[in-house]
Amino acid sequence: MKLKSIAVLLAAGTVALSSCKKENMTDYTTFVDPFIGTGGHGHTFPGPTYPHGMVQLSPDTRIFEWDAVSGYHATDSTINGFSHTHLSGTGIGDYTDVLVMPIVGEPEIRKAEPSSQQTSFASPFRKETESAVPGYYTVKLDRYNVKAELTATQRAGFHKYTFPASEKSGLLIDLDYTNQNHPTDSVIIEVISNTEVRGLKKSRGWAREQWVYFYAVTSKPFTSVSIYENDSLSTETKVLNGKSGKIFLTFDTKDKEEVLLKVGISPVDLDGAKKNLDQEIPAWDFDKVRIDTRKAWNDYLAKIDIETKDEVQKRIFYTAMYHSAIAPNIFSDVDGRYRGLDKQIHQSDETKYTVFSTWDTMRALHPLLTIIAPEKNGEFIRMLLTHYQQGGVLPMWELAGNYTATMIGYNAVPIIVDAYMKGYRDFDVDLAYEAILKSSNQDTTGIKDNALYANALQPISKKYKNEIGYIPFDVEVESVAKGLEYAYHDWCILQIAKDRNDTANIAKYAKLATNYKNYFDPEVGFMRGKDSKGNWRTPFNPRSSNHRDDDYCEGTAWQWLWFVPHQPDSLVKLLGGRDKFIEKLDGLFTASSEIEGDQVSVDITGLIGQYAHGNEPSHHIIHFYNYVDLPYKTQELIDTVLYSQYSDQPDGLSGNEDCGQMSAWYILNAMGFYQVAPGNPTYSIGRPLFDKVTINLGNGKKFEIKTTNNSKTNKYIESIKLNGKVLEKPFFTHDELMAGGKLEIAMTDKPKK
Repeated sequence: MKLKSIAVLLAAGTVALSSCKKENMTDYTTFVDPFIGTGGHGHTFPGPTYPHGMVQLSPDTRIFEWDAVSGYHATDSTINGFSHTHLSGTGIGDYTDVLVMPIVGEPEIRKAEPSSQQTSFASPFRKETESAVPGYYTVKLDRYNVKAELTATQRAGFHKYTFPASEKSGLLIDLDYTNQNHPTDSVIIEVISNTEVRGLKKSRGWAREQWVYFYAVTSKPFTSVSIYENDSLSTETKVLNGKSGKIFLTFDTKDKEEVLLKVGISPVDLDGAKKNLDQEIPAWDFDKVRIDTRKAWNDYLAKIDIETKDEVQKRIFYTAMYHSAIAPNIFSDVDGRYRGLDKQIHQSDETKYTVFSTWDTMRALHPLLTIIAPEKNGEFIRMLLTHYQQGGVLPMWELAGNYTATMIGYNAVPIIVDAYMKGYRDFDVDLAYEAILKSSNQDTTGIKDNALYANALQPISKKYKNEIGYIPFDVEVESVAKGLEYAYHDWCILQIAKDRNDTANIAKYAKLATNYKNYFDPEVGFMRGKDSKGNWRTPFNPRSSNHRDDDYCEGTAWQWLWFVPHQPDSLVKLLGGRDKFIEKLDGLFTASSEIEGDQVSVDITGLIGQYAHGNEPSHHIIHFYNYVDLPYKTQELIDTVLYSQYSDQPDGLSGNEDCGQMSAWYILNAMGFYQVAPGNPTYSIGRPLFDKVTINLGNGKKFEIKTTNNSKTNKYIESIKLNGKVLEKPFFTHDELMAGGKLEIAMTDKPKK
């Protein structure tokens, strides 16, 4: 990060610090750099958002291809405008709705080339004029000599533009602009007065039906209005109703005159967008909104306090905390209305959410939330159950009130079961049990979606794993990965079945939980695809990847061999016992990093040997050494990952952020522990980075992790005490953590074998 950016962060921090409660004078937001992850393949965005906010108001620099999915990339030097919705770290692009661009002069409106990353009205900018902190972003647009400043509330964006002297200054609101150039089905623009505009953008993309209503108000009257349809000037001057639309609002401005714009959005209707704006930004006080949003971030970041002399690691840690609270996003209006998976408008007394990247976030983000924000995690679980009630099945990847049927497994199950097994049951347990049982079976009844998506949500692979114990590769692609995930998810169901003393399902799911054994071929020593006749796939190459068209999902046989997080002891036996297991696990980290195939998955990144930290299937593997009494190897490799796969630079993430998962892995492991199998409330101890960590638990207690003799060279643990008692094994439980207390870890530079 540039020295100037650091200065901006610190200077801005003094403003927010003054608003903090006296009992908490640390401004944690000064340690956050929103540009981390905006380069490489991190796919994050730098603009302001509120914790879990509906609005993510951020600059858009590119439209097409994989590294455009958040709308912004750190290597770009032009800005297309500032839109109000963005995805954080996903592998598929969508959103970037209701784009606003300040323009001086006649706007240049023309159709761009189909593959162009820039609009005709895009402006170059210089990195030295760009800075961001939680709740605030600013940049200078060189084409128009306009300074842009942005902040946001939960459901509204607040823009401040400083114009030069001109009779033709203006704000362009573009409803055609969409990430990956997804089509629009409906565009409405209405001019309400000389300071108010409202409208609708209904689009089709990854979210197959997405409604974004907006209500925009300017701080000074506009002198003229130009409406464009299909990039041509329209004869309409007050109302446009079609499939394409932009509106240009013109002002006379003096030199360095500020024009403010407030924009409320809603997935429900125009009235909802106005109510959201009126309630959340009632005045023209930009600085108050900026400070209030930053205060909200500070309250969240303060849940974990770290002590370290390493300012880089502190910056990485608190930026990871920041990224962990961007998604899921609020999806209900201030009046409690929201759009359900059934596409109907519903009313609720509780906040509703969208953007559930469960394949990713089941692993670390939701387990983290059970520690630092269990009430919020309960809200998310209740939303998943609402999706089940309204849509007919738990979602795999839900977006803007749509099933996307993206990824594999039934990953809402471990999220629900993990909370249940940790004692958080602030949801309808009977409904949850019904929902998770349905997820395990090929039951498409009651699914309110077309047959294509119903069958993708409840694929035939579930029928095969239930009836013959494995998924034939000649029936379903990614058969091995699906089968391994199904076995883990069925083990999760088993945990609730045991707690409920459901004897029939205990027997059923105890067997299904071991289906992973049916994929193991002792001849090659890997999990391997098997056809309907029981024959192994040939030829076999453990380094082979053919994205979305092989037996694995975003990985190779090397990475998926280890996906038995729920029964590591059984996996040890399957691989031939402790010595052979260790030899194979060592081989994962020392094998060639070469991946072979005609279409290698771009998700396989962050390689250490064949271990791929840049994607989720590998995230638990390093902790397996703890299960075979070689904790020093877990400590050594965690240290390697913490220092080599994360940095405070724009390319500081080795793979997609994935809605908080990459960051949550870092948060937990930097504190010194990780949960290998959500559903089993046990934490595995690794290598703590910091001298002291204080977790401020929601129950009013604190859990401290005190590390002595800690340094970059002292990466190994010499001894561990929990509340004064020596731990013989590197594990402790969730109950022990939530009871409060102290974990004392002494470090050394010599591995303890």
